[in-house]
Amino acid sequence: MSQYIVSARKYRPDSFETLLGQDNIARTLSNSIKRGQLAHAYLFCGPRGVGKTTTARIFAKMINCAHPGPEMEPCGQCESCVSFQEGRSYCIHELDAASNNSVEDIKSLMEKVQVPPQVGKYSVYIIDEVHMLSQAAFNAFLKTLEEPPAHAIFILATTEKHKILPTILSRCQTYDFNRISIADMVRNLRGIAAKEGVSIDDESLHVIASKADGAMRDALTIFDQTVAFCGTDIHYGDVIRNLNVLDYEYSFSMVEDFLSGNYGAALTTFDEVLGKGFNALHFVAALSSHLRDLVVARTAGLDSLLELPDSLKKRYQEQAARCPLQFLYEALNITTACETGYKAAVNPRLHIEFALMKLSFLTGAAGVSTAPRPVAVPKPVPAEKPVPQEQPAPADKTAVAPKPAPPAPSVPSTPSVPPAPSAPERRKRVPKTGSSLSMNAIMEEKEQKPEEDAPAGQVPGALPSNEEVESKWKELAAKYSSRPRLANALAQTRLRIEEGDGIKSVYFTVSNAAQKQWIEEKLLRELENSFREILSSVKVNLHVDEIPEEEPGEKIPYMPEEKARDLMDKNPEVRAFVADLGLDTK
Repeated sequence: MSQYIVSARKYRPDSFETLLGQDNIARTLSNSIKRGQLAHAYLFCGPRGVGKTTTARIFAKMINCAHPGPEMEPCGQCESCVSFQEGRSYCIHELDAASNNSVEDIKSLMEKVQVPPQVGKYSVYIIDEVHMLSQAAFNAFLKTLEEPPAHAIFILATTEKHKILPTILSRCQTYDFNRISIADMVRNLRGIAAKEGVSIDDESLHVIASKADGAMRDALTIFDQTVAFCGTDIHYGDVIRNLNVLDYEYSFSMVEDFLSGNYGAALTTFDEVLGKGFNALHFVAALSSHLRDLVVARTAGLDSLLELPDSLKKRYQEQAARCPLQFLYEALNITTACETGYKAAVNPRLHIEFALMKLSFLTGAAGVSTAPRPVAVPKPVPAEKPVPQEQPAPADKTAVAPKPAPPAPSVPSTPSVPPAPSAPERRKRVPKTGSSLSMNAIMEEKEQKPEEDAPAGQVPGALPSNEEVESKWKELAAKYSSRPRLANALAQTRLRIEEGDGIKSVYFTVSNAAQKQWIEEKLLRELENSFREILSSVKVNLHVDEIPEEEPGEKIPYMPEEKARDLMDKNPEVRAFVADLGLDTK
């Protein structure tokens, strides 16, 4: 039996032409070799499995080739190329920083750097996972990295660029590697499958590429695992069973259930998915991804965003044509909210089932917009709107008696008819359909609010009298009895009441500037709200009045130093006591 080599090693690129998905980096490095503009340090950073170490090896092999081609490709025949292919090259040194991350390891590397190469022009040092070096090792490496010998070139590779010191970054040319696209991975996997004599369909290749998440090495590993499970004849069903991937047929059938409003079938399908051992959150994520693909398939000009095989694109376009865009938008809103609240849910299964039921009930809102609107019953309410408008009677009612004035038929009609339909109307209209509110409902709410907010013994819209304001002010001071400082200030103030533009302004004085600033900055809005509650009127505003000009002897001490000074002025014994002890009155 011949020795087996995994595909990730067997089909590893050996030239810039075979490098996958990094064309800009390959071109930049190739041009720098042609022009002889080689830097002494490079930093290759990017996700795992995208070719950082492979690119470093290709670059090291090219700069030491004795007979490069016209496009600066290695000849593969010189001693440097042959020794590199056989793994015995003394010009290329690879160091794993994850296990050699101490200062002693870096000092040993610095000693090796001084030795010139035996074959070729340059000694290339490839340090993988360089972010694993310790802080002391980084500091010891700085000087050598900045000014190495002329024959030494450093290539640092890392998946976590943010962990590298800025002093290291400033000494290197940085190249950011991208994730490999699904189309490039499918193309490469198809070529490898042909070389290995493996029959596989495009849908299976897309599943493998999607599972790899942009890493070609992961895709080749998954490909080897699939071949070991299925043999040389690979089908889509075997791939999803081996990789534990949810079949897209569930998403297609779910959307059909949503369009038909069949929430029972949707719940049954979800139970089947859970019965096969799939994660419920992964199911919701797959459904969100399916809805996103439907939006893309329905919108013209977005074909490049649909990373699917051609056989699936037609199915997505057919189903997207039957889905209104508003339905897809609301469905995505529900599924993303379900994903967000999944971990916080006490009953995760019920949380997802409730989302599926809401998706099934979207068809009436997004597909047929005329059916639910008459059911919401907003029309009988405007018919009764003239009844509250034709109410001159309340004016006469308030003059004689507040309670018996409304006519007998109107009293039972207003509590019995409007409240019952009004509550369900507001619940049905806003959360489900998301449609605009009717103007009749808005006008009705504006007319009903003054009647609900008006107190029992007061005419709606009437201003309180000055006597009532002054009497209620004492209640405001008593309300803050737990805060003596504020209650004392409110009790000793003088009021000035003005009326204009249908609003009564109440100005109250304070004893000094510090007290005025304290009330205006921290308490004025609170006092105003409390006073409005006591007066049962929203048409009252509070203002802090100008500080009254007082006689010198009438000034009331407020601050602690003012009180201490006043006490010493009135009591010579206290002044003498303070002077004898040298006390500070501030």
